[in-house]
Amino acid sequence: MAELATIARPYAEALDRSVNGADALALIPQLQALAAVASHPDMQQLADNPKVTPRQVIEVITGVAKTSLDAKVSNLLSTVVENGRLAALPEIAAQFNALVKSRSGTSDATIESAFPIDGAQLPQVVAALERRFGRKLNATVVVDPELIGGIRVVVGDEVLDTSVRARLEKMRLALAA
Repeated sequence: MAELATIARPYAEALDRSVNGADALALIPQLQALAAVASHPDMQQLADNPKVTPRQVIEVITGVAKTSLDAKVSNLLSTVVENGRLAALPEIAAQFNALVKSRSGTSDATIESAFPIDGAQLPQVVAALERRFGRKLNATVVVDPELIGGIRVVVGDEVLDTSVRARLEKMRLALAA
């Protein structure tokens, strides 16, 4: 949702500016834990309840997340809840993660493959993809038999689709035109 991304960006950038590089990596798991709790529909309902104070919402979130929070993450959580932006917390976490990774020159990559990629092939595939995308990749492999063959790689908002399914779709569109 573009609106949530627009709302989340200033929060993620403010948190990024408030920490130095080494500390930023330590905040990612904390934000991800909070985002997981905040994204639950029951938590959204609790936060929207006018009878519940922001302090109570924060206490519930931190209690359920079961993680100790850095002061900066705690301040971010307070600001987000008090401004009624709890729904944006997962997007804030995602954007903060992307900011930290881009500054370090790495990106998360999802490699969808029709067949499992064995341990010997994976480093070669990742090396080729790193050359293609021009940065270090933290690769996660997902097996998707519907691809028929080939791979589909998602790095941020970039997609490299060399699957048989994509080629068949291109042929179908060309024949239908």
